[in-house]
Amino acid sequence: MINLVAVSKWMARVIILALLLSTVAGCAPSGDPLTEDFAEPLNGATAAKLDIDAGDGNLTVDTLTGGESLLAGGTLQYFESQGLPARTLVAFNGEATLTLQGGKATQSGIRLPWAACNGATEWQIHLNPTVPSYLAAHSNGGNIKLNLAGMTLISLSTDTGGGNVEVVLPDNIADLSVTAKSGAGNVIVHVPSGVAAKIHATTGAGKVIVGSPFSKIDDHTYQSPDYDSAAQKVEITLDSGAGNVQVITD
Repeated sequence: MINLVAVSKWMARVIILALLLSTVAGCAPSGDPLTEDFAEPLNGATAAKLDIDAGDGNLTVDTLTGGESLLAGGTLQYFESQGLPARTLVAFNGEATLTLQGGKATQSGIRLPWAACNGATEWQIHLNPTVPSYLAAHSNGGNIKLNLAGMTLISLSTDTGGGNVEVVLPDNIADLSVTAKSGAGNVIVHVPSGVAAKIHATTGAGKVIVGSPFSKIDDHTYQSPDYDSAAQKVEITLDSGAGNVQVITD
């Protein structure tokens, strides 16, 4: 007997993939991307709010490793038609607010709201791991990879219109809130083995993959056995419109 539910899900995935391929094709600007190097001074900051918007490009974030007296540094690609990425740094009472904003590229063809251009440029950003930070990272359609091992995070929010998201969380977590979403790609979060977690995970057409040591407590929620009493814990909200959602314990 044909399983009509399974067939319907398979057809939905095929349709979504076809729409993504047809709408993303040809949307990147012509020509080779240009590159801007940047280095923002630390200037005694003891906390930071970091708002990173890579436009349509791919975004990679990790930590500074050379002991530089910087808040952040890295390389930002852009196309001439977009103009230089906007960058602002404001400091007040020891808190630094850094905003990075990619320019908008001219796109052709019909695009659905969630089917954004993917990977037109590459941003590579290195953050100071010693500064407690609120981090927001966004791409309209590129892949996002955040290797935050060693960081001191207060909160994390990341999303992309259609690419994949992969996040490596730090070992030292007091009480962290994390949100990671994609319009159509896979969403993967790595949780350190010594950190308890409560996970809210949903997907439109993919699979939710959450294994040991987490127990399922309702349709979309998973939790470590010691979550309520744990000193180090994180609450994670994950969602994808069409891709898989996965939590990995490292």
